[in-house]
Amino acid sequence: MPAPMRLSPREMIDKLVTFDTTSHLSNLALVEFVENYLASHGVAAQRVTNEDGTKANLFATLGPANAAGGIVLSGHTDVVPVEGQDWSSDPFTVVERHGKLFGRGTSDMKSFIAVALAFVPEFLKDGPQIPVHFALSYDEEVGCLGVRPMIDGIIRGMPRPQVVIVGEPSSMKVVNAHKSIQSYSTTVTGLESHSSATDKGVNAVMYAAELIGFLSQMAEEMRRRGDASGRFRPPYTTVNVGPIRGGTALNIIPKTCSFLWEYRALPDLDPEEIITRFNAHVEENVLPRMRAVHPGAKIETKIRAQAPGLAPDEGSAGETLVLKLAQCNAAEAVSYGTEAGLFQLADIPTVVCGPGDIAQAHKPDEFVELSQIAECERFMRRLADYVSGRPI
Repeated sequence: MPAPMRLSPREMIDKLVTFDTTSHLSNLALVEFVENYLASHGVAAQRVTNEDGTKANLFATLGPANAAGGIVLSGHTDVVPVEGQDWSSDPFTVVERHGKLFGRGTSDMKSFIAVALAFVPEFLKDGPQIPVHFALSYDEEVGCLGVRPMIDGIIRGMPRPQVVIVGEPSSMKVVNAHKSIQSYSTTVTGLESHSSATDKGVNAVMYAAELIGFLSQMAEEMRRRGDASGRFRPPYTTVNVGPIRGGTALNIIPKTCSFLWEYRALPDLDPEEIITRFNAHVEENVLPRMRAVHPGAKIETKIRAQAPGLAPDEGSAGETLVLKLAQCNAAEAVSYGTEAGLFQLADIPTVVCGPGDIAQAHKPDEFVELSQIAECERFMRRLADYVSGRPI
């Protein structure tokens, strides 16, 4: 048996950031490191790999594995790309400046994972009476894809935990509600023709612009509906259009045009309303006009990513516990998405609570403040007391 590996939270952050786990790359080197770290403390971990074996979730339990009421510490191991960003230091080497740790993933969200792992010896010291589960996922940044098979293969079959704590950056505030995310790719296919004969062609760019205008109208409608709960910023369901590509030359009527779009819906909105209305508008109002000129014209919309919102479960034992651990009086709501809604769909009380500010996520020179790390350490220390039966 190898000697137990002991790393401070800062050392663990340094180590995890060195792994370039950008979503289009493998996370297996990081997974292997965590496996070896846990094994050195006598903790076995279980992998759930993707289809080609290049990525893996990791699940491990400290304490009585078959006991209900455990605490799941959940985090994603992938990070967003750094290409094209102006970093002042190596993104995959932690640099400390002015009370902040700079590096890709320091805020989103390797610091939470690192602090939790660094506390493994503390969780194990007195033999935890309540299990602590680690659930580390892949491909969160590209649609919360990786965690789904781990939930289906492990979480649903285990004794029901008391709460899942998703450690996304929340400034160590407890979050019990966030919006859902739906993103799509729409491709309009028309008919090429000389630009002097607009009656002979079907201009894909102009029809795409019409569809984008329809999305803009729905965005304005959602803004007027507002947020009845008064908890979200911005206080309404948002609709956004991103990259648009179409056309080859000014004197050629464009045959194709594609655009990416998304909406982030309030928890009380039917998540299918906007896409259903968009598709109905396409079928009833747009395609008939296109096909009157060219029967082969088409509009295809494919889903890119989906993640459910997180609905508040106020007063649940799990939320009450996390509020106490974080020393917060009330839970908050946020507009960014997480894996929390997927755990909630598995009928497990779930909240978000982790170090760092979401405003720093995905940016060049991403950072987490050392004060946030210290606050997360105090949170984990209280959790260690709780699972060991000590008062908190």
